[in-house]
Amino acid sequence: MANTSSARILPADKSEWAPELVEFIGSFRSSVLGDIPADTHPAGANLLGTLARYPALTKAFLTFNGHLLYGSTLTDRQRELMILRVAAIRECDYEWAQHSILAKIAGVPPEQIDKVADIELGDEWTVAEKALLAATDELLSDGVVGTPTWKILAGEFDERQLMDIVFTVGTYDMLAMAMRSFGIEPDEDLKPYLPKR
Repeated sequence: MANTSSARILPADKSEWAPELVEFIGSFRSSVLGDIPADTHPAGANLLGTLARYPALTKAFLTFNGHLLYGSTLTDRQRELMILRVAAIRECDYEWAQHSILAKIAGVPPEQIDKVADIELGDEWTVAEKALLAATDELLSDGVVGTPTWKILAGEFDERQLMDIVFTVGTYDMLAMAMRSFGIEPDEDLKPYLPKR
């Protein structure tokens, strides 16, 4: 049967995963989810299956990414707003769908999730949130947070939070590049959350 997938790197079936990777990802998901039922979060089977093709890289990346997901000094809401902004700007449908679900879990109302993609930032955002979204734009376009935006952020966040802001945007920009370049297709549970263009 011919492969009809547009994936450039086909996800490995879970039966093909290296045993140490299966164990590592199980521990990783437990750390991220804690007591939250796993079925409330997107499984990310196609993403993890693709990453499973390179276990050493995957373990290194997920260890670092784990900090942003469960060790960050930012709130879940703040983190998810920035990640959604990255996904919108980079037109990464997989990232948008996955993090729309996580943003909803973090308490972001659906109408605000949709507004994250707006070019102009409206009045629905707090001063700090508007600065976070502006910083995301600046990091993606110029590779640096501009001085006016930095001044606002520095008045709202401490040094560790400022570092988490930059690393969150950079990491999810890199992940968007990977997902788009590898042709990772949205899983069935993500399809209802794909952006409406």
